[in-house]
Amino acid sequence: MSESAAPSARLADRGLTLPDVVPPLAAYVPASRAGNLVFTAGQVPMRDGALLHVGKVGAEVSEADARACAEQCALNALAAAASVAGGLDAIEQIVKVVVYVASAPDFVGQPAVANGASELLGAVFGDAGQHARSAVGAASLPLDAPVEVELVVRVA
Repeated sequence: MSESAAPSARLADRGLTLPDVVPPLAAYVPASRAGNLVFTAGQVPMRDGALLHVGKVGAEVSEADARACAEQCALNALAAAASVAGGLDAIEQIVKVVVYVASAPDFVGQPAVANGASELLGAVFGDAGQHARSAVGAASLPLDAPVEVELVVRVA
């Protein structure tokens, strides 16, 4: 796939589709637009209404499973961003990614888990998918999710 291919085509080439926007779990919106930036709420690894895994990474959840969760979180965040941006192809750049990892006390592989989100974003957006990132260990996350991802994207 060429660098000029649309993000939606790149996503499809990976055999993935943009999921429905995950409904908020509390009093917030999934994404908010301010000028040409869209900020997403933290997205947990929901697929078809259920979490992919629950628990702490390094205890109940393996690093590999947590990476897959980070990818699903990124897909959910893209869906939220696209919902206020005018579609996935209206997203011009991934600016910032924050990945929270519910970590067992001795787990220090948060950056490797976060790569599940970062690598997907790079594959879908090419050079425009290169982003600043924080990977943060957390004691717990909503619904006992192992990973939560939020994005800041630039739109047309």
